[in-house]
Amino acid sequence: MVNPRQMLKDMANTIKLARKSDKDDYMQHLRLVVLGMGTIGGIGFIIQFTFAVINLGHR
Repeated sequence: MVNPRQMLKDMANTIKLARKSDKDDYMQHLRLVVLGMGTIGGIGFIIQFTFAVINLGHR
């Protein structure tokens, strides 16, 4: 069974050790997220366009 006091101590230690990202780190993560979203959106567009062209998609 989980000890609530130990769990709270662990949470406090995690918060103490966590640090705020600097601007370069933030920008790199932002670029990766935007690239991932763009890739997924592009794949979805290609699939939708392909099905629309061969009349299996929206009528």
